[in-house]
Amino acid sequence: MLKPLLVALAWLGAFPVQAAPRVPVDDREVLERLPMRARDPAGAELRALRAAAIASPADPAAVTPLARRYFELAMAEGDPRYIGYAQAALAPWAGSDRAPAEILLLRALLRQYRHDFDGALADLALAVRRDPQNEEAHAWRAAIFMVRADYPAAARECAALEPLADELQVTGCSTYVEATTGRTRAAYTRLLGALERAPQAGGAPRLWANTRLAEMSARLGDAAAAERHFKSALALGLNDNFLLAAYADFLLEQRRPREVVALLKDWTRSDTLLLRLALAERDLGLPEAAGHARILGERFAAEAQRAERLHLAEEARYLLELRGDASAALAAAAENWKAQREPRDALILLEAAHAARNPAAAAPVLDWLARSGFEHERMRRLAAELR
Repeated sequence: MLKPLLVALAWLGAFPVQAAPRVPVDDREVLERLPMRARDPAGAELRALRAAAIASPADPAAVTPLARRYFELAMAEGDPRYIGYAQAALAPWAGSDRAPAEILLLRALLRQYRHDFDGALADLALAVRRDPQNEEAHAWRAAIFMVRADYPAAARECAALEPLADELQVTGCSTYVEATTGRTRAAYTRLLGALERAPQAGGAPRLWANTRLAEMSARLGDAAAAERHFKSALALGLNDNFLLAAYADFLLEQRRPREVVALLKDWTRSDTLLLRLALAERDLGLPEAAGHARILGERFAAEAQRAERLHLAEEARYLLELRGDASAALAAAAENWKAQREPRDALILLEAAHAARNPAAAAPVLDWLARSGFEHERMRRLAAELR
């Protein structure tokens, strides 16, 4: 099983993937054939898990492995349809407070995906009451509190993990809080040390740690170290939407759009990655940029029609950087900040407020910067100009 804390912090502290899909009402319904070959091990695994769940649809032991695998695939590949399949698998326990702890945990993962953070926290609280040693539930609570910028609550969850998890997981949790609250260099040193002392750590924890170390290095102005950590994460050969988006952002900031195109050309199913691909194509003057921007616009419009605007930060960036509509971008970024208050959410709100020449709209982020102490040169520069 993947290290739960690092996976939680990576997936939830990452980029929203896409709008929540329609949940099938019949297990026999074919929505679309996913790109898995007949001999693909992942396809064979899913077929076996589906068969077990169909044979015992009311047995948590049969259903939870399938729902978890769907969730992992959605987060790794940026394809939201897997979330719908996971929701269908858990349908017998929808809304039930008497669901087993493992069902409550998975239900919370799907709820946080749809930005129902209150519902997710409620499910996780029930799971912890039934199983106080459930480290994954504590990990996801920490991750949700980080999204909400409730750093004391996140730190408490990290402390609760100390007797339950290994050093890399506990250090990963606490340094995530530290790096967001003005102690980036100390957090980098501690996390790097924990990673070096964990040669036995699996691929997913190593990927998460190296990605976070890369982001910290970039914020500290050490592009060479950031590059090394990103390359170490990529060398693990694991599909990870968060890693690809973070590295693409780094490459765009380094004015290396050609590398972004090579990195993301096969990842157009994910809105977050398609956005970065379109930005790189625009920078290179490639004809594909217009088509990809149009597709993004259509996807965002479809979300709005369903009242499921689940990744407004990405939409704000699309409006600002690809459409040049600062006012609309500011409206989207401000709405997004009401639910999600991570550094990337802060940055797009600052950029949109600056472009729209509306300093007052940036007040919530200026206050967050002052209270958190978050270290980011471009944010601090924008904040100074807006003040």
